[in-house]
Amino acid sequence: MFYNVLKAKDLVSLKEEKLDREVLMENGDSSLTIIALKKDEIIDTHTSIADAAVYVLDGEIELHFDAEKFKLDKGEIVMFKKDKEHKVLALKDSKFLLIRI
Repeated sequence: MFYNVLKAKDLVSLKEEKLDREVLMENGDSSLTIIALKKDEIIDTHTSIADAAVYVLDGEIELHFDAEKFKLDKGEIVMFKKDKEHKVLALKDSKFLLIRI
């Protein structure tokens, strides 16, 4: 897969599934993953094993951290430290890139 040009938002699809994911690269706790999530679906509260960034490729999501929430539209990114509890809500059918480093 290295040295290939990929169309990131075309790597996962939302046919019948509520969630789809494709791990592009992984090395220890670091990874690069594309995730697709249907509107109104939630990825329940969890923590990341590494510092992370979420970049929205398509759609609109909300990331909830304790009492704070961040709405992200296509082209926006949020970064956060590992071990920070959070959940993800899709406000529209959405695709995003999860970068863990």
